[in-house]
Amino acid sequence: MTQDDANPDLPQGQSAYRRLLDEIRRGDLMPGARLRETELAARLRTSRTPVREAMRMLEADGLVVHLPRQGATVRLLDYSEVMELYEMRAVLESTAARLAARSASDLELAELAAINADLAAAGETRVAYDLNRQFHLTLLDAAKNRFLVKSTQALQKTLMILGPSTLTEPGRARAAVEEHDRVLVALRRRDAVCAETEMRSHIEAAHRVRLRTLRDRDRLTDEA
Repeated sequence: MTQDDANPDLPQGQSAYRRLLDEIRRGDLMPGARLRETELAARLRTSRTPVREAMRMLEADGLVVHLPRQGATVRLLDYSEVMELYEMRAVLESTAARLAARSASDLELAELAAINADLAAAGETRVAYDLNRQFHLTLLDAAKNRFLVKSTQALQKTLMILGPSTLTEPGRARAAVEEHDRVLVALRRRDAVCAETEMRSHIEAAHRVRLRTLRDRDRLTDEA
């Protein structure tokens, strides 16, 4: 059951927004993809008015831009923007790990371990992406800092337009599980400094994979 199925009274514009947001998150709508109102309305089985409202919301999020002669498209980040995003992600999520080492309950730590075990079993599948996201959101909640949560959620929304998760890269899912395990060891020991360091290393590893995939994408574009 989707989020919208659980909320049948959700306004049509909000429903269309969430569905398009999920498609961007999953990589079904890739950076640079054109967004035509008529096609989207037909696919989402709604009128053009809710789609138009959803597009305005996505534009306010910074996920959609209007380009000359192309119209609305999923925003394409340049190299410097990717660098800045991951730098901020490292700052925010390593801080979350440090705070969680001090404030996470034993139940929250057990939940993190269970999610990571499921991630290990999932392998390199789309399910792995959802589990990885759940791991990071659970850790963020365990930090128990509302302002940190808001800042990280805003950043994560922009990160969506990078395309598919780095976990789709060969070997990355397995490496992420091992990196999560090292964070968990530090959390169980209540070692805030180590938890912060291990999470920063985890984000930097993902950053390196992301840059490699972007270089490969640009190379293929140049060769086309």
